[in-house]
Amino acid sequence: MTSVDMDSKSKGGKHVPTKKKHVRRMLFFPAFISAIYGVLFTVTPDKAIEALGRSGKIFLHIAAPVTLVFCIIVVINLFLKPTQVARFLGRESGARGIVFSAIGGIISMGPIYAWYPLLKDLREKGAANILIAIFLGNRAVKPFLMPIMISYFGWVYVLILTFFTITGSVVAGYIVRILVKE
Repeated sequence: MTSVDMDSKSKGGKHVPTKKKHVRRMLFFPAFISAIYGVLFTVTPDKAIEALGRSGKIFLHIAAPVTLVFCIIVVINLFLKPTQVARFLGRESGARGIVFSAIGGIISMGPIYAWYPLLKDLREKGAANILIAIFLGNRAVKPFLMPIMISYFGWVYVLILTFFTITGSVVAGYIVRILVKE
């Protein structure tokens, strides 16, 4: 048996990686970054320390939103069943799903990358691609920023921009639905 045979299994014609291979993939990026820092420490230690400090600040900056999203994922996994997700955000949710996704995108806070794991989890539970695309598109609409936008650009401009942003997210959602298979 080759190493490829030992590191993967086949399920119904699909390649399914084993735990050992999955752990190796997860450790590749941190090992690669550590190697880069190791080289930098030997070549230019002061710049490497400065870069490590900046990386630490970035990590601390994103730790809170990412932790919040993972807590939301835990709560969703505990209390929300796939049938409920499918009812509110599934392919058959219709206009209600579009409205929920649009409102969810508008009221969502924090950096967008913190939402990706949650959206992936919802997608695995049955949320439709169209609704995830609508959610992501509506992240650009921020009600708490509208007064500032109005003061700079005027209410007509902000109203038209908001209308086209929401409409555009729905159109983009339908395009995603057509081009990406569920």
